Amino acid sequence: MELKRTVITGLGALTPIGNTLEDFWKNLVNGTSGATAISKFNTEKFRTRFACELKSYNPLDHFDRKEARKTDPFTQYALVASEAAVRHAGLDFDSIDPHRCGVIWSSGNGGIFTFDQEVKAYATSDGNPRFSPFFIPKILIDTPSGAISIKYGLKGANYCPVSACASSTTAIIDAFNYIRLGKADLIVAGGSEAPITESGVGGFGAMKALSTRNEDPATASRPFDIDRDGFVMGEGAAALILESLDHALMRGATIYGEIAGGGMTADAYHPTATHPEGIGALKGMELALEEAGIQAGALDYINAHATSTPVGDLSELSAIQKLLPAKNNTWVGATKSMTGHLLGAAGAIEGLICTMAVANDKLPPTINIETLDPAVPEGLKITPPDQAVSRPVNYAMSNTFGFGGHNATVVIKKYTG
Repeated sequence: MELKRTVITGLGALTPIGNTLEDFWKNLVNGTSGATAISKFNTEKFRTRFACELKSYNPLDHFDRKEARKTDPFTQYALVASEAAVRHAGLDFDSIDPHRCGVIWSSGNGGIFTFDQEVKAYATSDGNPRFSPFFIPKILIDTPSGAISIKYGLKGANYCPVSACASSTTAIIDAFNYIRLGKADLIVAGGSEAPITESGVGGFGAMKALSTRNEDPATASRPFDIDRDGFVMGEGAAALILESLDHALMRGATIYGEIAGGGMTADAYHPTATHPEGIGALKGMELALEEAGIQAGALDYINAHATSTPVGDLSELSAIQKLLPAKNNTWVGATKSMTGHLLGAAGAIEGLICTMAVANDKLPPTINIETLDPAVPEGLKITPPDQAVSRPVNYAMSNTFGFGGHNATVVIKKYTG
């Protein structure tokens, strides 16, 4: 069977450094940090008191009051980002077979905000179970995929793959596979996360996974820096419209990039820690390259998972060093230094970044590197902290890794016809 080529025809972003694709990309290449003091709850007694929140987001700008009450923020973010991607793609679903269009949308935590609210209300009540009738559908992790399909009448594959912080890269790879196998013409793929809550920040804080640089949040996410002390939590969503090349050409779509390959592996090592030698990460990258039909030296950019944790950053860089030839011209960057870590939505936002990189021949900086960790392997080219890199970008790789040992890597290439 001849596999179909899968292209990217639309992008949508709702992020801590921009609520539109244009603003997000501009702030990203300008090295803008999204980290600020948390405004969503009282953090006085928390170890970490900052995060990368959305700025100037008001659900009533997008939903009526009744609809907003029925949906958790992570579903709202998904609907906003996917709507932007649909517009960006110039889609008219009335002229497309709905049974050949699907939604594969991911999250790592689901409706944690709603869960917190409902449980706190019950715990402080007189014991009567006055739960919202919308409680369960608001927290279900697959609610966004269903909500997007209902909004546009899409009747093809519809589900939510979950692999912790690798979730939305898994969604992109699954969508890629559906399309190239001829089972769908178009998939809305992406991820959303709204984890900046008492339990979200408190839970990750208890694991000592979060940075505690409370005195200077904007410099807290510092991948590869000697003084990195944990990740900065982020929220938001990103959406990618994936289509078969034939379908995209038939409707005259603008093509921003092409999915070349994907790789998924498991560390089989530890519930939360990555393998110190990056064995699973390396194999996932190798599988993605094999599927893309290229050698590692052909990569122009690797968007590293690089969450700014002491162990995780180095294990990934160790894998990348083993992957790349001794002489290479591949830049490695870490955009979580600006967006924070969007957990299950990280793969979607970084897949979008890689698409923009190949479309614009520009690589965002890795901000906040003041003193590069001397343990960073020699020979790796880290994108500088103070400026974007302009260069031809034909192939970009996005890495995501998640608790449970999940690894997912996707290769995006420039569309050349």
